[in-house]
Amino acid sequence: MPSIKKNPVLSAAPESQATAPVQARSRRGHGRVTLQNVAAQAGVTSITVSRYLRHPGVVAPATALRIQTALSATGYLPNKQAGQLASGHSRMVAAIIPSISNSIFSETVQGLSDTLQASGYELMLASSGYSLEREEEQIRAVLAWSPSALVVTGTHHTTGALLLLNAAQRNGTPVIEVWDQPVEPQAASPDAISQVGFNHHAVGRAMAEHLLSRGHRRLAYVDSGVVEDFRAHERGAGFRAAAREHSRTHRRDPATVKLINPPAGDAFECGRLALAQILALPGTPFTANIATNITAAAFANDHLACGALLEAQARGIQVPAQIALMGFGDFPISRQLQPPLSTVSPPRHEIGVQAAEVLLAALQSGTPPAHRALEWQMQIRESTG
Repeated sequence: MPSIKKNPVLSAAPESQATAPVQARSRRGHGRVTLQNVAAQAGVTSITVSRYLRHPGVVAPATALRIQTALSATGYLPNKQAGQLASGHSRMVAAIIPSISNSIFSETVQGLSDTLQASGYELMLASSGYSLEREEEQIRAVLAWSPSALVVTGTHHTTGALLLLNAAQRNGTPVIEVWDQPVEPQAASPDAISQVGFNHHAVGRAMAEHLLSRGHRRLAYVDSGVVEDFRAHERGAGFRAAAREHSRTHRRDPATVKLINPPAGDAFECGRLALAQILALPGTPFTANIATNITAAAFANDHLACGALLEAQARGIQVPAQIALMGFGDFPISRQLQPPLSTVSPPRHEIGVQAAEVLLAALQSGTPPAHRALEWQMQIRESTG
């Protein structure tokens, strides 16, 4: 297994003047409609079409309308690869996210895409499937397309991936990591990769501190069940650290944390299984006032917590009276449950917007991307009392 490193638009002209239209789908070479096809359809020169495509405002309105009508009729698409070769750079930014099916990343992708498009850039998207080896393959693949910049998720990468990212930066391709931020600031170095995100260890600590403030001392943290979901693991580490700190300062009222690792699979089902596992721990069958019962559980994401809440309801267990539950992600479903789920709301959309802004600034200035720490919000609802 590879080693892993953590990054320290024809007007109706008189018939006598109308040009004979060419076939709308005339092709050349590999089936592409050419600029000459469009020019013949519009009755203008290829140079005029090219000028319109680059700077529409410099072409007379009547001519522009004819060209746009011809573009629509022929289905012409500019050859961006050829344009890239001519200019030496692309107008595309690549982003690699852990999962396309995980809705937590969709708002980040939207923020990236909207902000980049407003500045004339397009987004190329790839998924690593929460696999560091696949991420390395995707990095290698997207860099072969010579993107203007690259966005990767998290700070954990294989050694090979990190070498590719560092080489890309040295060759003038800005790279940024999103959704994460190290506990300690990174030392400045030529190979340092900037982050736009937040610290997951701090999130985990805050989750534990909230439950501790509600009087809970027998706690559980339910991880995501995905081996390479390092951000979930880091939240768990922060959760346990807060409990240890409480125990050091409250020796007569210590806190304990049981780490639960559900199997990978459907998150709702895994959440149900996780609660069943919690209830199978010493102190069951679950009844009130048993000292060894776990009385509060934090989950790596809202879907797991929702599954646990459904399982509790199926068993007749009162939430939060008998066990408090909280998640991470602030998905819409978390507000619709009964009781509504306490959770952490990450800056999903803002991560994408600010990552794009940072990259655009770097591309314009030629300097390395800036580092931005974003804020998250605790959403306290009825599931934790």
